[in-house]
Amino acid sequence: MSTRPAIVVERLQKAFGTVRALDGIDLTVPQGTVLGLLGPNGAGKTTVVRILTTLLAPDGGHAEVAGFDVVRDAVRLRSAIGLAGQFAAVDEMLTGRENLELVGRLYHLGRAEARERSADVLERFDLVDAADRTVKTYSGGMRRRLDLGASLVGRPVVLFLDEPTTGLDPRSRIGLWEVIEQLVDRGTTLLLTTQYLEEADKLADAIAVIDHGRVIAEGTADELKSQVGGDVLELVVVRREQLKDAVTAIAPLTCGEPQLDEDTGQVRVPVKGGANVLADAVRHLDAAGVAIADLALHRPTLDDVFLALTGRATAAEAGVAS
Repeated sequence: MSTRPAIVVERLQKAFGTVRALDGIDLTVPQGTVLGLLGPNGAGKTTVVRILTTLLAPDGGHAEVAGFDVVRDAVRLRSAIGLAGQFAAVDEMLTGRENLELVGRLYHLGRAEARERSADVLERFDLVDAADRTVKTYSGGMRRRLDLGASLVGRPVVLFLDEPTTGLDPRSRIGLWEVIEQLVDRGTTLLLTTQYLEEADKLADAIAVIDHGRVIAEGTADELKSQVGGDVLELVVVRREQLKDAVTAIAPLTCGEPQLDEDTGQVRVPVKGGANVLADAVRHLDAAGVAIADLALHRPTLDDVFLALTGRATAAEAGVAS
């Protein structure tokens, strides 16, 4: 078995008019691992996926997937990869089984093999009972499972998932996570873009954060969290109008930009000083006359990392649809 990485990206560039979507990105994904690609809306995540799946030509740089050049070997590469985008790309007027068999035929499989692989996917994704119903009768979670299943009919070496759980309820999202983990256990290499940081924390072996078309940080989840430094102080004020007063009061204890939620009255901010920070925060808030309903200290999360690196919350965190 080759030890060459499943995905190699070197100085990848792409512009749309005057907008530089990608400005020299480098990425490496070893075989049988998951890379989580994170970034704000418009950072270039989907552009990376479109180039690596041969849907878009780069302006500069070099990229290989499964040993194939994404430009020179595009036709051969397509048979080695699978793609599930942000929205389920299935035909509502066909049944689940017919959708999968159609994908198999597009992969140039014979009728018998396409039928056999479709049956295997239906069983793996718990869709056997709904196999012969039209997709328009499926729930959102069932459509997403069918879409992911369709991307596996060709038994790809490398799988690209572009925000695969967008719009799913928590139960459906967790179900898809379990399927993804099973695929990786069987040796599939995965590049995952997501707005849900807990998704990257759970699934990804490594994470790359991109912003304005550049990779601004990469490493494991723990390595990225350690870059934030210290702990995160989290408090909730009793009266929403005192939110900014609370930020001012605890400013001497902080070591980063605060994140405010005016609807809930919550403040989250990086701090240093260990557990003593809690007592110091209480004294500062009391002296400023700020009443609090809750106060806690915890380790940084990927949300804290993302905010520290980009200065913005993710679209999912901000309640913006991708």
